[in-house]
Amino acid sequence: MSAVVVVGSANLDFTIEVDRPPHQGETIFGRDLLVSFGGKGANQAVAARRAGANVTFIGKVGQDRHGEEIRKNLETIGIDGAGLISDATCGTGVAFILVDPSGGNQIVVVSGCNYRLTPEELEGRDQLFAGRILLLQLETPRETVGWALRRAKENRMQTILNPAPAAPLPREHFSLVDFLTPNEMEASILTGVLVRDRDGAEKAGKRLLEMGCRDVIITLGARGALWVGKDGARHFPAFPTRPVDSTAAGDAFNGALAAALAEGKALEKAIPFANAAGALATTRRGAQESLPSRTAIDALLSSGQ
Repeated sequence: MSAVVVVGSANLDFTIEVDRPPHQGETIFGRDLLVSFGGKGANQAVAARRAGANVTFIGKVGQDRHGEEIRKNLETIGIDGAGLISDATCGTGVAFILVDPSGGNQIVVVSGCNYRLTPEELEGRDQLFAGRILLLQLETPRETVGWALRRAKENRMQTILNPAPAAPLPREHFSLVDFLTPNEMEASILTGVLVRDRDGAEKAGKRLLEMGCRDVIITLGARGALWVGKDGARHFPAFPTRPVDSTAAGDAFNGALAAALAEGKALEKAIPFANAAGALATTRRGAQESLPSRTAIDALLSSGQ
């Protein structure tokens, strides 16, 4: 039995370093190109695995070279890919990422097979929903996300939903979510509350609780994370780093959070663990290349820096 089951997207990422993003109609020159494995689902599965969890990944790729490369990569990392479906009618997803000198990024995703993953395809794979934690994002169809949440609750799994990329969700989804992990923009879109500071984040978190979530963890980038639960709110500061690329930092946070909860850590211990993983991911370029090992996460936690 895998401790963490991840349902989500798998892409091939093309990351381009630029001095600045182009203006409309402008052509600029990039400094470097990195081709790497990505997709929020696969990223979070890899992050959870590197953080120490046994992981099963469920997703869809094309019957093409990119899809086969993704499958081999997951197997090499030690992730159970029994739930990775190949489909000849669609192409493997790709993402194009511009990274500026400050580490900020802009991303365009061509979803391909990721948005062809259907509940009907998952119904024949019920045996895969036997872990402790289900981790989901929003790069697969909403009905598939809803189906997976319902099946996980039937199987007494705890659920984490990272509502990224930002999009409105059916109200009934929220009651199936144990831990909702939006960033500031995603929390704003889901609630209509503008999140610019802790007060705004706390207000948005309380509204999300009212919508049915059990706990809300709003990631605040360099300011850490805010946990909002039935007993109030608590802020967890970020670990200071020298960021070079923020790509996959949120995925590192979510994967590490899932791994920590799967091994029984209390939330007040799991959030700093996830913060450390997210901080370390900003210190290296790329998506999955930047995801830290358990040893590195524990070392940063021990240093207190």
